[in-house]
Amino acid sequence: MAIPADALAHPIRLGQPHPRVEGPAKVTGTIRYASDVPLPGLAHAALVTSTIPRGRIAGFSLEAARAVPGVLGIFTHREFAGAIRPVKHLMAGGYANSGHLPLGSDAVAYAGQIVALVVAESREAAQAGAARVGVRYAPTPFADGFDAPGAETVRLADLKPKHHDPVRGDADAALVRAEVTVSGRYRTPIQHHNPIELYTTTCAWEGPRLTVHEPSRYIGAVRHGLAAQLGLDPADIRVVSGPIGGHFGAKLALAQYTAPVALAARILGRPVSLVASRRDGFTIANYRPESRHDIRLGATRDGRFTALVHEAEVIASRFDPFAMEGTDVTASLYACPAVRTDERAVRVDRNTPGPMRAPPEVPYLFALESAVDEMAHALRLDPIELRRRNDTATDPISGRPFSSRPLMACFKAGAEAFGWAERDPVPGRMQDGPWRIGLGCAASARPVKISPATMRVALAAGGRATVETAHHEIGNGITTLLALGAAEWLGIAPESVTVRLGDTNLPAAGLSGGSATTTSLIHTLAQACETLRSRLAAASVAEGGPLSGADPATCRLADGFLVAADGRRAPLDRCLARLGTREVETTTAFTPVGAEPDALAAIESGRMALATGGESVSWAFGAQFARVMVHAETGEIRVPRLLGAFAAGRVLNPLTARSQLTGGMVWGLGSALLEETILDRGHYRNADLAEYLVATAADVPDIEALFVPDPDAAVNPLGLKGLGELGIIGVNAAIANAVFHATGRRIRALPIRVEDLL
Repeated sequence: MAIPADALAHPIRLGQPHPRVEGPAKVTGTIRYASDVPLPGLAHAALVTSTIPRGRIAGFSLEAARAVPGVLGIFTHREFAGAIRPVKHLMAGGYANSGHLPLGSDAVAYAGQIVALVVAESREAAQAGAARVGVRYAPTPFADGFDAPGAETVRLADLKPKHHDPVRGDADAALVRAEVTVSGRYRTPIQHHNPIELYTTTCAWEGPRLTVHEPSRYIGAVRHGLAAQLGLDPADIRVVSGPIGGHFGAKLALAQYTAPVALAARILGRPVSLVASRRDGFTIANYRPESRHDIRLGATRDGRFTALVHEAEVIASRFDPFAMEGTDVTASLYACPAVRTDERAVRVDRNTPGPMRAPPEVPYLFALESAVDEMAHALRLDPIELRRRNDTATDPISGRPFSSRPLMACFKAGAEAFGWAERDPVPGRMQDGPWRIGLGCAASARPVKISPATMRVALAAGGRATVETAHHEIGNGITTLLALGAAEWLGIAPESVTVRLGDTNLPAAGLSGGSATTTSLIHTLAQACETLRSRLAAASVAEGGPLSGADPATCRLADGFLVAADGRRAPLDRCLARLGTREVETTTAFTPVGAEPDALAAIESGRMALATGGESVSWAFGAQFARVMVHAETGEIRVPRLLGAFAAGRVLNPLTARSQLTGGMVWGLGSALLEETILDRGHYRNADLAEYLVATAADVPDIEALFVPDPDAAVNPLGLKGLGELGIIGVNAAIANAVFHATGRRIRALPIRVEDLL
């Protein structure tokens, strides 16, 4: 159904800054998270995890654990083998964050795998019992990382049937002919999610029906995955995910601890809650794996790219055909007549990696944007000018046009606001006392993705509305956007809109990810509101109606009235009375352009479905700028200023959008200078917030995000692109490039440490 043109051309509330409607509840602590749900008779669980990277469990010593006061039960593979069926990874056509079944047998596939579950009257008793569980192991040889004996390297095209390495022309021959070339190997480390809200689930049975309270970015997958694991009808499982206290790729689909907790609850006849420790969170959930990239770039002496080769390797687990791929972005970002890419996965004995904010772009564009900066230095060209000379209106791989291409507009706006003109082109010449000053920049880019969704919207007498969908509030402000959108299109106040999210009893929606939440849900909402408006208009313009004879297509809802083009106004309650009701409701399904024919059926059955558009290529863009200070004697690195200029289509709420972008930029600083999980013989050694370092806003005294206009009517009817992941992309490269400008040292491995500059 068409969205009224008036709603697109004359927004009433969308596009204006608006505080979060759920903000007061969050800051007063009255919002209820999954582990806050009070249930009578609630028992508590704790995990026991493996201390070897690979092998078998030879036996248990459980007497000391059973003797802990309050312990109700200890569950191992002996109790659960055969009771929990395996399911595939979500991105391999299944439902889970890992296809490995930890309590399915005595096999140990990686260090930190769940080997037992202890349930007790209190969380403290459960933890004390888990600490006293003795496990005997029979270790076997293992491979834990790149170049380890036994690691298996496979082409991504062989691991993932739908993967294709982007190729154009003969890049190797073009490199031989290139007038100027640069090459380098770039490395990014293991990085782990550390959400404030820990990984948690609470399972409660009522007869044959199971209710699960769990923060998840895709509760539909949890529901259907649990049904497959436990042999239940999905209709007998309800999953409730209240506000999520941090995810950005964590809490992906069905976790492998949920089914054991559910079975323990059924055996004990009482609800069971698990709040995993932060250390356990490093191995029972996903993470960003380490990667390495070999890039060779050729150009003419006047700065036109002639060849690009990007060969990449990423870590993957033994048991899931999942590896993050990213050369589709690096191959298409700049004009280049000859491109060759080759992506490979290195399969090792570790838990399955997964998405982390801008999953491929953060590591892949670090490599490319560092190489582009190296080429600019080799050509003695300004880095922004080199990018301008290689800007392109069409995707060099597919030949399809970009629906809009404001990349250079971002660099122009960012450079002016940042003061790029003060940059001395010669590295190492800008100083402030003992501090060497460096300015760096990098591009940010991400393809637009959109997911199918369904939504129920009701408009009642008195101007009250409800918006309901099973999607999730992850802290990005979608609750506020849905309230604002419904208020605008239904002509009522935002305070009159009730938004209900995160419950499988509500209409199905897809996963939260890919910067697709706003693009998916707002389109669904707009269509639902248009359905309600058209029903009210059709009844009101009919003979005898309050707006008799008016054109129903031009009637709009405003301030509690249905308003005709000639200025006549009919109160909403009178329009509802024409329909013989005090409330009108619709459940609307939205399928994006470019989606698979069965995309709606996919999300309703808990499977992933994302589309990337139609005839044109649609991306969001940005330009990142960093000012760094490097102490000449100590090598200390400070980043006093970050600035990003972003073009991401129509911005619906600048207040929350700017928060998303600056938060991503701070995370990008962490990616550049702080975040690294240390691997030692298959174990993650710094699995806590004392030694796994994350950035805070205080680490960047001056941070600014600018919006660059990006009217794009081709991307979708509302011109939305999504920006949740755009802010982090390119920050690590901008900082690394600024460090080079300050010191003349090119750092190609993250994170950048003091010792790299001594």
